Amino acid sequence: MKPLLEDLVQTPIPTQHGEFILHYYSNSIDNKEHIALVKGEVAHQENVPVRIHSECFTGDVLGSRRCDCGEQLDMAMHLIDKAERGVLIYLRQEGRGIGLLKKLQAYNLQDQGMDTVDANLHLGYQADEREYGIAGLILESLQIKSIQLITNNPKKIDGLKKLGITITGRIPIEVAANVDNLGYLQTKAQKMKHWLFQTQNEQD
Repeated sequence: MKPLLEDLVQTPIPTQHGEFILHYYSNSIDNKEHIALVKGEVAHQENVPVRIHSECFTGDVLGSRRCDCGEQLDMAMHLIDKAERGVLIYLRQEGRGIGLLKKLQAYNLQDQGMDTVDANLHLGYQADEREYGIAGLILESLQIKSIQLITNNPKKIDGLKKLGITITGRIPIEVAANVDNLGYLQTKAQKMKHWLFQTQNEQD
């Protein structure tokens, strides 16, 4: 049976990047509160800018410099505002899917010399355990025909394509590295094949 997704509430949210409509979803897959911030007309539209952002409490809320998540969230909202249309889907899958507790334990392992991939593996998890099924259902609910995905992650593109999402292009979202996250970003580029430390404007 196909998973169920219900758009329970829509409400305007004024932000530093203009006003968005926040959609709050319930679903039959998990008990988490996934949301979408929508700007402009997106239903039945082609090439809609879309960012699928996985929750990062430390980066998004605390402004941690150990990752680039908070800066990516801010940049994605700016890009969507500049385009005057688009969607930011906020998925509640902390720590690339392993949860906040395990992510913090992984941080301690990184401080002992492991990189972000090896730390996850040491704890018994995959390097990236995120799923994008709910994101696919949200895009379907919003009746978007095709998207321009705001990402540096080839696995995210592959995952969405397998769900039947039409991706017509990629919008890079690379932020400047700092002394605290340089190693983390280099590991993502080298071991997870993220498009970082390069100039690339096309999906291929």
